[in-house]
Amino acid sequence: MASISLNATTITALGIDPGSNVTGWGVVRERSGRLELVANGVLRIKGSTFPERLACIYHGLHHIIEEFRPDEAGVEQVFSAKNVMSTIKLAQARGAAIAACASFDLPVLDYEPSLVKKTLVGTGRADKEQVAYMVARLLGQTHIEGPLDTTDALGIALCHLTLRRFRRLEELQREEL
Repeated sequence: MASISLNATTITALGIDPGSNVTGWGVVRERSGRLELVANGVLRIKGSTFPERLACIYHGLHHIIEEFRPDEAGVEQVFSAKNVMSTIKLAQARGAAIAACASFDLPVLDYEPSLVKKTLVGTGRADKEQVAYMVARLLGQTHIEGPLDTTDALGIALCHLTLRRFRRLEELQREEL
């Protein structure tokens, strides 16, 4: 898998909120510190068997990556659910999403839901509506159309770009020493 280049002045990030029923996705471009909403949506997962559903995630994201050509991707990590089978299915959906990114040699970083919330809202326990509000504001919108899976995915892309800037600043500080 390709490594992340911290020197690019324009970077396009794909955020993915994986799910076995609905997978949210969002593409955000940062150009010289300015954020721009490129596209977003959800994949409504179809298939009568679970392998067919995983293939739907893979092919759907493959098409999105092909169309929007992001430079990097951020994917939400699996959180521990009460139902073990749900956690396993979510992990498999996440695997299909990462495989789609890997098929384009796209660098992928993982983000815990609490880190995304803390980065965007200031607290790791923010609810989805708070995240949606901040996503819209950061992207210069009053509202983002679509289900919360969409704003969650955009939040992951924004978190990725924000933490990327911090990594770049750390790198510059090390170079000065």
